[in-house]
Amino acid sequence: MTDNAHRDGPPPFDRPFEGEDTKQRVYGAVLHAREPMTVSKIAERADCSEESARTHLSFYADLGIVIRHEGRPVRYERNDDYFEWRRVNGLAQENTIDELQVRVSELTGRIEEYRDEYNADSPAEVDVLEFDAAQVDDVYVDLGDWATAIEERRLHERARRKVAGSTAQSHG
Repeated sequence: MTDNAHRDGPPPFDRPFEGEDTKQRVYGAVLHAREPMTVSKIAERADCSEESARTHLSFYADLGIVIRHEGRPVRYERNDDYFEWRRVNGLAQENTIDELQVRVSELTGRIEEYRDEYNADSPAEVDVLEFDAAQVDDVYVDLGDWATAIEERRLHERARRKVAGSTAQSHG
């Protein structure tokens, strides 16, 4: 593989953080974790010493990016609330209140279409086994899109309220 091919494509699967500094590798290791991990496991995934991992994890914990779970051994996990907060703030900064309202309305329309199509209030209420085998894949795609639309609407609505609140305060 040429250097250009490597730069243009994803990193090698066995070394996803190759070329990044230790701080970024620790950050990536925590972000990709599906459950709380020990410092030694994070250091292994980040290809660094435990002391380096511990230093960066402490920094990320102070910022609220990761959650430190006390115990023996101490474990760390990403703080999903922090990333949601960042997403909402980003939406609020990048969009006007009108743009956010339009997006909330579009998502609401999609959600209503799915409710009507599946005669259910949420994707969790749909029993995929009730569908013909040829339809199952399409139903799973719809249910995933429906769940995503619900989550995106919630985030856009939070951002809309944030913008509305800051606009009201600035005109007060």
